[in-house]
Amino acid sequence: MTSLTARRAFLDEFINGGSPSFYVRSLHGDGRPAQIRVDVKETPEAYTLHAEVPGVSKEDIQVNVEGKLVTLSAEIKQQDSQSEGGKLLRSERYYGAVSRSFELPVDVDNSAAKAKYENGVLQLTLPKKTVAAAQRLTIE
Repeated sequence: MTSLTARRAFLDEFINGGSPSFYVRSLHGDGRPAQIRVDVKETPEAYTLHAEVPGVSKEDIQVNVEGKLVTLSAEIKQQDSQSEGGKLLRSERYYGAVSRSFELPVDVDNSAAKAKYENGVLQLTLPKKTVAAAQRLTIE
C-alpha cells in the first residue's frame, strides 16, 4: 500500500509541475524555456517583424536571412544579485542561447533589409524580392 502511495505522489508531483530528481528546470525565470516571441506583419512591399529579446545586448543577437528562411538567435548572459550592507544574500546566474527560425511566403531582398534594436525589441524590415515578369523572347 505504501509503494502505491509513493508512486502516486511521484506522478502527481511530475504532472503538477514539480520536479523529480531527474527532471531539471531552468534556474532563471519561471522555469519555462526561453523563447523569442515574434509578430510578423505584411505589406505589399515588405515584411515587418518585431521580436522580443529583452535583457540581451545587440552584439549578442544574430539575424540570418537566406531566401525565405529567417533565423533569429541570441546569447543570453544574465546575472542577478542582491546585497545588503556588503553581505551577499542571493545570487543567480543564467547563460544560454535561444534560436528561432521560420519561413516567409516570398524571398527577402537581403540588400535592402534593415534591423533595429531598441528597448528589448528587435525590429526587422524585410523587403520582398521582386520577381521579374515573364519576358517573351524573339526567335531568330
